[in-house]
Amino acid sequence: MRVVSAVCRMPSTTDGRRPPDPDAAAVASRYRRLERPLSGAVALLVGVAAAVAMLSLPLLPGLGVAAAVILAARVPLFTSRGHTRLATDASPGAVREDFAGPTPPPLAFQWGIADAIRETAPGSTYEFSYLFGLRSTTMAVETHRDGNGDVRLVVTAGGRPWATYEVGLVDGGGSEGADEIEGGGTTVDVTWASDRRFGLNRLPQWVVAERYRADALAAQGYTVVDREATLSLVD
Repeated sequence: MRVVSAVCRMPSTTDGRRPPDPDAAAVASRYRRLERPLSGAVALLVGVAAAVAMLSLPLLPGLGVAAAVILAARVPLFTSRGHTRLATDASPGAVREDFAGPTPPPLAFQWGIADAIRETAPGSTYEFSYLFGLRSTTMAVETHRDGNGDVRLVVTAGGRPWATYEVGLVDGGGSEGADEIEGGGTTVDVTWASDRRFGLNRLPQWVVAERYRADALAAQGYTVVDREATLSLVD
């Protein structure tokens, strides 16, 4: 296992593979600068609502309402999934290495703001610290290739399932869902599904990520041809 340390909040690789794209990392930084205050605003609103309930109601009912407000913001109500088709000038082999490497294009908002990337036997891990370094967490990516050259990314966060990405790539003769385009470029189909439910307090992350998703992919040389992302209430 090799540790790849971050420099100026931008991890890099040194073994000849494609390093973390600085332009994509810059987009990820813009995402974080917008997402953090929005998430903080949601947390503040929840705290204010809980405080108002405690101050305006008798003690026990006020505590009950405050607890209900806080739980309502955190209870896992949503899941997300989607599909996108990307086009790039890169060759099928280069695209395959991008998605199977330590910094897959769909995860730019993760590796782009990580403190460090660790390459592992099954894939890679991203390390994050927050609350001024008092707390930390790790995201792990397991990379699987099938016989057709397609790639499957299984992502966990803090040891718990997070998301799965199915990536249809071109092999020598082409494959279903991915085609070599005129001029030597490549199209790629990416289908993903969240493996973890999340609450109202996480909605700002989802909204801001959708805002910057195409920009992050474009910074890595991928144009979004078609995209569909859905947010669903858990049954």
